[in-house]
Amino acid sequence: MEFPAVALIAIEEHWNLPDLALAVKALPADRSDPSIAFDEMGENKARLEDLGAGRLEFMAAQGVDLQVLSLAPPGTQPLDPADAVQLSRLANDAAAAAVQQHPDKLRAFASLPMPDPAAAATELERAASLGFVGAMVYGRTGDVPLDSPRYDDLFGVAAALGQPIFIHPQAPSETLRQSVYSGFDPATDLALATIGWGWHVEAGLAALRLIVRGTLDRHPDLQLILGHWGELLLFWLDRADTLSGVAHLERTISEYVRSNVHITCSGMLNPVLLRHALEVTTPDRLIFSTDYPFQRPGGQDISTLLDAFASDSDREKFTAGNARALFGLSTPEEESSPPVT
Repeated sequence: MEFPAVALIAIEEHWNLPDLALAVKALPADRSDPSIAFDEMGENKARLEDLGAGRLEFMAAQGVDLQVLSLAPPGTQPLDPADAVQLSRLANDAAAAAVQQHPDKLRAFASLPMPDPAAAATELERAASLGFVGAMVYGRTGDVPLDSPRYDDLFGVAAALGQPIFIHPQAPSETLRQSVYSGFDPATDLALATIGWGWHVEAGLAALRLIVRGTLDRHPDLQLILGHWGELLLFWLDRADTLSGVAHLERTISEYVRSNVHITCSGMLNPVLLRHALEVTTPDRLIFSTDYPFQRPGGQDISTLLDAFASDSDREKFTAGNARALFGLSTPEEESSPPVT
């Protein structure tokens, strides 16, 4: 895939499809995702629905050269299977059209109809043929966890196609929210269950369960992505490693993380978090993102984080090199080189 000369690629940059937003809002409370309230706060709604001039203008102000688009949570996962199939396809067609219109500025993750596992695999194949660079999913579809055997064929397809799977946070189930994340005022309950704690635990646990299930032993080429500096998982690897022997895995959890999991910052631009990530994984695993529009760091905020890298080579991996390698994007030098005969 051809790729322009860029210095900063951001890989978790959200958008929304109005028809999908309406469908999720129409669901009963026990199937919806309360974090959709964030989509309409302030300017978020207008920014999420803008895949054109406004988005590109903000990217330029930040110094971001290319965004990888991803639907805002919860995607199509809470929907009935038929609706999930229809709206995933509609969303992917819209994202593909935006990329086609701005090929030097945008790429996209696919949305998959996870309520229908066979259709999800088929849609991933279709999206890959359209130039998508991977897919974004969530750790639970109804009561079915991402590591359920029903999704194993999907992960096999993703591995075979070289399509990374981004596991994005989602709100805990209504039962868990009521028992663990309630008892305050509604706004505090929501924040505790989502941005403040709960959805990061959910995403980290989803990735950990995939590893414990043996998914990466069966599909060693599968690559995963976690946001928010690893959704807490990087901070607990010493204890998580105790699971490897119990679950009869081929390697330790830490080894899977260092070989099959990529970490992005999701707009959390604290150099302390960067230093910790570099302690437990490698510079080849870290990728930049801003979590637009929910986070909107300015150019100076980004520069402060980038200044924390000890070497230019590690900084370049984080800003663009690792994204190019993971998504199979050509460097400017490769584009200009004559073909090998």
